[in-house]
Amino acid sequence: MPAEPAPRMLPRPDGGTIAYHTSPGKSPGVMFCGGFKSDMTGTKAMALDAHCRATGRAYTRFDYFAHGQSSGTFEDGTIGRWAEDAIAVLDQVTTGPQVLVGSSMGGWIMLLAARARPQRVKGLVGIAPAPDFTTELIPARWPPERLAELKEKGVLYLPSQYDSEPYAYTWKLIDDGNRHLVLEKPIPFAGPVRLLHGMADPDVPWRHSLKLVENLTSDDVAATFIKAGDHRLSRPEDIGRLLATVDEVCALLAHRP
Repeated sequence: MPAEPAPRMLPRPDGGTIAYHTSPGKSPGVMFCGGFKSDMTGTKAMALDAHCRATGRAYTRFDYFAHGQSSGTFEDGTIGRWAEDAIAVLDQVTTGPQVLVGSSMGGWIMLLAARARPQRVKGLVGIAPAPDFTTELIPARWPPERLAELKEKGVLYLPSQYDSEPYAYTWKLIDDGNRHLVLEKPIPFAGPVRLLHGMADPDVPWRHSLKLVENLTSDDVAATFIKAGDHRLSRPEDIGRLLATVDEVCALLAHRP
């Protein structure tokens, strides 16, 4: 398989750069928002890339600040910054209506982008979406003394089952995340929303998606729970389900005025 060409770089006002790949095609386009510490070369992002190219649909994937091939130091990253990155890509790289696909933390980012650009974001697909994880999930999983240590030290490096290197969690991430919460009140969105969540997910409990279903104002919201599915949902059958779901949302939007 030939090596992938170097990504394009989107300059940011602070001198940083966002790495991205985009391919033209029919509307609505699809834009992928990855998870915490994930990059645009992951299984789901690449499967969507191949699928959109095969079906002639516009597709964009990118790396947040301090992820993948984008610039920045991870300890300086925040939910607000990563949402700004997604909105910048939406504004400056994509054209026309878009379906945002958000995996884990990317599910939070896609909601923030949809709130900021309601005229552009017309459909949403969440994969184990983790909105508000800085208040809803981390405090529930961490003992109070670890949170106190994080606040005191500013950063903790904790092992992860998804990487040989520890993940950095900063107090800045928690504090900033708490200023971008979306589950505290109804989430205005009129388009179709589809959520996929594994019931064997050890990181984001599947019931978290039920909160999102309840808070979205759209009447066209459906969630699929995969009993044996884990957090990544990257098995072949999971990928097939994701591609079919994205096609479903795009087809619904293609028939709307």
